[in-house]
Amino acid sequence: MTKTLTAQDKLTLRTAAYGAVTLICAADATGKPHKSATEGSIALSSATGLVGHVLAEYPKDVELSGRSVAAIADRVLPALTAAIDLLGKHDPAEADNFRSTVTVAVEAAARTHQGAPSPAVAEMIRKITAVLGTA
Repeated sequence: MTKTLTAQDKLTLRTAAYGAVTLICAADATGKPHKSATEGSIALSSATGLVGHVLAEYPKDVELSGRSVAAIADRVLPALTAAIDLLGKHDPAEADNFRSTVTVAVEAAARTHQGAPSPAVAEMIRKITAVLGTA
């Protein structure tokens, strides 16, 4: 399957995965988004299989900036849908691997503070897991 993924396919997967972590950081109003980003990125770098190989490539081609959380979400949520569709067509097991990898990364990014996540972070987690089909 590695040979069947185009550069655009890989970009979609990286945009979706790193974008999900970026959305958690953007929704986090505590002023410590770097800690969330670090934890989420570590989780993504721990992925295995095809997903792990794609995510291990430096994400220099991923553009996740935006003037608002909504602007970032407009790019990331469709990329999550596209990534699941793409992987599901090629290898359903890798689609499941991607779902679990992103879910773990989002949970790791959100868990950097004591107690429950803020309402904004909890809602962003809900939106991401709904798109992944894990809600």
